[in-house]
Amino acid sequence: MSMIFNIESSSSLLNMEETSTIEKSHSGYDRMSEVKAFDDTKLGVQGLIENRVTKVPPIFHCNEPESNSSSKPKSKFSIPIIDINSGIIGDDVVEKVKDACENWGFFQIINHGIPVHVLDDMINGTRMFHEQDPEVRKRYYTRDLSKKVLYVSNFSLFQEPYVNWRDSLGISMAPNPPKDEELPQVCRDIVIEYSKKVKSFASTLLELVSEALGLNRNHLQEMGYGDGFVVLCHYYPVCPQPELTMGNSKHTDNDLITILLQDQIGGLQILHQNQWIDVPPIHGALVVNIGDLLQLLSNDKFISVQHRVIAKNIGPRISVATLFRTDDEAGNKTSKVFSPIKELLSEENPPIYRDTTLAEYTAHFYAKGIGTSTLSHFKL
Repeated sequence: MSMIFNIESSSSLLNMEETSTIEKSHSGYDRMSEVKAFDDTKLGVQGLIENRVTKVPPIFHCNEPESNSSSKPKSKFSIPIIDINSGIIGDDVVEKVKDACENWGFFQIINHGIPVHVLDDMINGTRMFHEQDPEVRKRYYTRDLSKKVLYVSNFSLFQEPYVNWRDSLGISMAPNPPKDEELPQVCRDIVIEYSKKVKSFASTLLELVSEALGLNRNHLQEMGYGDGFVVLCHYYPVCPQPELTMGNSKHTDNDLITILLQDQIGGLQILHQNQWIDVPPIHGALVVNIGDLLQLLSNDKFISVQHRVIAKNIGPRISVATLFRTDDEAGNKTSKVFSPIKELLSEENPPIYRDTTLAEYTAHFYAKGIGTSTLSHFKL
């Protein structure tokens, strides 16, 4: 990438009135060059805010009809909230998890056993990373997804029709975590502590999900599908024109299951019965959603649903998504095969999907862009 992102130039990305005019005329506007110029700064969306941008650059403009709107009526639906009572789990909890996984693909967990102060500290640690000195922050910026620690704006930046108003710090924490000194100093201690606690909670969650599928409670863990996990520390800066863009495009998750910690700003929505439903922040709660790989394993018994984050003119919004899958992306040379669980199949319920590997699935996920279906590619 040879283009220099010059914030003082009259032709730069930040000179919005002139750039918008060029884009509208469809003459002389090289969108890909602008995307590369943005990426070359290695400072993400937060870099625009630090340079006092007052208008959303054209590369962020979203023209989808269902994009951000504050005038939509409130839905009658609300996603399930499940109290697991600090580990005291009965059949009623399993039934609630089963219903949520089959009909919603999303639910919130309260009394999960992780202290609230750890959750708050993790949110604060994410904030401190993204708001630290730009020169320190940019040292971690890379598009090499094999790195155990990486800072990036939009993982599939060059495959998407528009750029999301969001930056991320990604850390592969299992099964082979980075060395302590590889973690950003500003959030090192809390990332280590939070990862230990969320991994412990995930073990309980996978037991619940296994039982909800009608399997032995240790089935998913014994299969090794939750051995690896990645912690994604997302940062959504205040957006000067939130109606023009999205914090995160509609997508499904490329994992087994996601555990999400979100702050109190709000903006997360899921698509339920053709309506966008808000996932309201609950202090101390964790949001859980089914990923594509669990939908494949369950042979469509559990559903992975589209979700998105709308941009806001308040914030920043901060969330921490922990994606559980396998150890393939942590350097394991053995590629684990994903296929519908045999115990769930019968003559009446034949396999819907062909076998695939995490590597194959992930490559397709990023190549086609995150807003379109990935699972359909693997149907028999």
